[in-house]
Amino acid sequence: MNRTTGDQEGRGGAGGRDRDGTGRARSARPRDGLGRPLPYGAEGVPRQPEGVVRRPDETLREAQRLLDAGMPFHAHEVFEDAWKSGPEAERDLWQGLAQLAVGLTHAARGNAAGGARLLRRGAGRLTGAGPVPADAYGIDVAGLVAWARGLAERTEGGGGAVDAATEAPRLRTGSR
Repeated sequence: MNRTTGDQEGRGGAGGRDRDGTGRARSARPRDGLGRPLPYGAEGVPRQPEGVVRRPDETLREAQRLLDAGMPFHAHEVFEDAWKSGPEAERDLWQGLAQLAVGLTHAARGNAAGGARLLRRGAGRLTGAGPVPADAYGIDVAGLVAWARGLAERTEGGGGAVDAATEAPRLRTGSR
């Protein structure tokens, strides 16, 4: 905290809000592996760059790496880039995958109700995404839907926070 201005260190711009290089509001606070903000000056995990355009295979590979590392919040950001840069016909697919990652994030943070809600929402979106893009990329839609619904039931059952790395889903059939 800057004792003179009362602003957080590293903050700037109008109203003391963090801004990126283009002037857009973007929190500069470091984050942990589950995306929770840490105090300014703390050491966090590297953030995913925004707006990266990847081929679907690259998106799935990077997201799986992050999920396996117990970083579903960061995997969600990779999926978010895919839905924003990809074809409209694939939007439900990438949004559904992003919702599964955020659902796992909430479940790992101990937010059972929010996690279960997002896991079910993502499963529903994947179910309606249509078979063509998912099949084309080897995505195990049926397996992901079953995983999401099962995890939603377990978290709502009062099992407490889950370990994100242990619970990480397999995105593609035959992977691991």
